[in-house]
Amino acid sequence: MKRLFTLVLALTVGTTLTLQAAGLRVGTAVVDISPTVKPFQLRSGKSTYVHDPLHVRAVAFENGQGRVVIAVVDAIGVGREMCDEAKAAAAKVTGWKPEQMLIAGTHTHTAPKGGDTSPGRIAYEKTRREGLRQALIKAIQSLEPAKVGFGSAKEASEVYNRRWYLKPGRMDLNPWGLKDKVRMNPPRDAIVTPAGPIDPELCVVYARTSRGKPLGLVANYALHYVGGIPRVTEKDGRVVGMASADYFGEFARIMPHRVGGLNPPANFVALMSNGASGDINNIDFDRKRPPRAPFEQVRVVATKMATAAWIAVKGIETYHDNPIIAVRQRVVELRYRIPTEAEVARARKVLALPPKEREAILGWHRKASSYASKTLRFAAPDAPRTEKVIVQAIRIGDQAIVSMPFEVLVEIGLEIKDKSPFQRTFLIELANGGYGYLPPPRQHELGGYETWLGTSRFLPNASTLLTRNLLEMLKELKAAD
Repeated sequence: MKRLFTLVLALTVGTTLTLQAAGLRVGTAVVDISPTVKPFQLRSGKSTYVHDPLHVRAVAFENGQGRVVIAVVDAIGVGREMCDEAKAAAAKVTGWKPEQMLIAGTHTHTAPKGGDTSPGRIAYEKTRREGLRQALIKAIQSLEPAKVGFGSAKEASEVYNRRWYLKPGRMDLNPWGLKDKVRMNPPRDAIVTPAGPIDPELCVVYARTSRGKPLGLVANYALHYVGGIPRVTEKDGRVVGMASADYFGEFARIMPHRVGGLNPPANFVALMSNGASGDINNIDFDRKRPPRAPFEQVRVVATKMATAAWIAVKGIETYHDNPIIAVRQRVVELRYRIPTEAEVARARKVLALPPKEREAILGWHRKASSYASKTLRFAAPDAPRTEKVIVQAIRIGDQAIVSMPFEVLVEIGLEIKDKSPFQRTFLIELANGGYGYLPPPRQHELGGYETWLGTSRFLPNASTLLTRNLLEMLKELKAAD
C-alpha cells in the first residue's frame, strides 16, 4: 500500500510539474473566405467583384492551466447561431471548451452577405461558416512554445465622435416626428460640440516564438469601418460595388512587415479587432481633408494603425513564457424595449398613407417608414421580450480583454477600462453575436440614430447590466494573483 501511495504521489507530482513546465504555447491561422460563387450580395447590391480578399484570422493561447482562442471575421457582424455552431465543431475536434473561444466581426460594410435566398448567398454562407470552423481548429492545432507581451500606443488623428449637438434651429425631426438632442454625422456648418469622447488607444497582445520570431498579434482599436472602396462601372452604365475587408484587412497585410521586415514568417498572423466604436468614425468634422482616391483612406488609416501597433510592440519591455490564462463567461438576460401606445399609433398612421403623402406628416423623415415597421414589429404580441446574450472576460497575463455582442458606444469601453482592476484592458465589440447598438443611459436620453428603437433593441439599462457583469468577472480573474 505504501509503495502504491508513493507511485500515485509521484505520478501526481509529475503531472503537476509537467503542466507548470509546459509554459505558453501560441497558435495562429488565417483562412481565406473571399466569395467564389458569383454574383454575390453586398449591402450595395449584387456584385461579381472582389477588391481585396476577406479572411478569418485566429490566434490561440494555451499553457498548463488555461486556454483561449480569439478569431476575427471580415464581416459586418457575426450571428450567435453561427458562432455557437463553429465553437461546437472546433470543440469536438480539439477538446477545447466553447467558452474558451471568442469570435468577433470586424464590421467591414463591404463583406458579402450569406443566407439562403440565392446561389451566391447560399454558397457564401457555407464558405464563411466553414472558414470560421477551420480557423479555430487550425490555430489550436498549430500551438508552439512562445512568449507574449502587452503594449499600447495612441493614435488620435483618425478617430472622431460622430454624435453632435447642433446650433439652434438646425436639428431635423427624427422618424417619429420628434427632435433629438444630438444627431449623427450632421452638416459641418451646424455643429457645436461632440456629444461624447473618443478612445485613441491602440492595444496589442504580441506573441513571439521561443526563438524571438514574430508569431501572432491581436490588435484593438475603437474605429468604425472607413469605406471609400472602389466601384466598377459596367458596360451598361451600372455602378457596382466591390467586396473588401476595409482597413482591418489592410492592417493585417501591412503588420507582418512592421515586425518581420521584408520577409516575415509565413505563420505570423496579425488581426485587428474593433473596440467600443459605436459612435466613432473617420469623418473629420472640423477640417475638410483633401479628396481621396478610392481605397486611399483605407490605406492611410491602416498604415497609421500598423505604425501605432509597431510603436506599441517596441515599447514592450517584458515577455512572459507562462502567463496566467483564464476565461470567464456569463449569459446575461436583457429586456427588449416595448413601444408606447403613442409610438404604435403613429407608426400605423405613417404606414397607412401612400408613400408620397407621408412627406407631409410632421416633416417626414426619409426613414420614417422603415422605423414605423420596426416599431410595429417590436410591439407585436409574439415579439420576444427578453434575450440571453454572451459576455466574456479574458485574462492573458496582465492583459484583460472583455467582449460584448453589440456596436458599443465609446463611453462604455472607457468606463470598463477605467474601473478594471487590470492596468491593461480593452473591449472587443460585435463578439459572439450581434444585437445592434448599445448606448449608455446618458446617450439614450440624448436620442439620435444609435438610440432609435430598432437600431437599439434593449432597455436603456442594458449597458449598465453588462458592464457590471464584466467588471465582476474581471475581479474574479484578478483574484488569481
